[in-house]
Amino acid sequence: MDSVKDGLANAKTPTISTDKSFRIRLLVANIFVPITAFFAIQGGIAFVLFVSVVLGVAAWEFWRIFQKGGYAPSLTVLLVFTISSVIMRYSWGLQFFEIWVGGLLVISLFMHVLQQQRGNDKAASNLALTVFGALFLGFLGSYAISIRFLEQGLYWVMLVFPIISLADTGAYIFGRPFGKHKMLTVVSPKKSWEGYIGGIIIGGLGGWGLAALWHIASSAVLPIHGLILGLAISIVAPLGDFGESMIKRQFDIKDSSNLLPGHGGFFDRIDSSLLAAILGYYLILLIR
Repeated sequence: MDSVKDGLANAKTPTISTDKSFRIRLLVANIFVPITAFFAIQGGIAFVLFVSVVLGVAAWEFWRIFQKGGYAPSLTVLLVFTISSVIMRYSWGLQFFEIWVGGLLVISLFMHVLQQQRGNDKAASNLALTVFGALFLGFLGSYAISIRFLEQGLYWVMLVFPIISLADTGAYIFGRPFGKHKMLTVVSPKKSWEGYIGGIIIGGLGGWGLAALWHIASSAVLPIHGLILGLAISIVAPLGDFGESMIKRQFDIKDSSNLLPGHGGFFDRIDSSLLAAILGYYLILLIR
């Protein structure tokens, strides 16, 4: 859950204490985190509905970005398959997911063949976007459900996703004063290696600290688990942020929407969490 965006600027930029945008982002994050925690604690249908809404809005934002760029992925397919992936994950886990993928491919193909018949000369590209969007948001995002319904799943959820915010905050704090060596200057010009390393350090230590705290309530969660998850997620999950930045930069769009002040949209907020969800799930199965 991506709490701090574009925070890796050089030392001439405003300090953290005077950066108004940083304070706004922290405020929104501080509201979003307890909301997520509330629904995670409720579990069951409440958590399923929460994840469905978040991913559904992100799917609409994904569609909106490409529509503004002159493409036309199917909003209906994106919404139906993103939300159905969450429901299926809750009902049957990973069982029957090949049916979901097959249905996605066949229905998407049908929709976009009709689209070309009606005169759209980008139907093949739109087909690829529809399938990718549903897989990226629905398939990856629904792993949040898989984590929640593991044994002691509440504590795993409250470990995996806060690590994203910790790593992003660490990247911002280290990147502001020390960010001299840029990572991907075309895709995301403000991101630096110094910030990235800072995010890994804070994500790893923060994961260790959170796991030590949750260990008080659940003996299944050990501090070493938090350290492993913190390091792995902090290393890999930023790719989700870079992926979304790639999409937005192609169309010269700053944010996926303006629904969340300081963050942009839900897609901006969860881009890294999509990779954290699948990585976290399989790491938990490996290390627990």
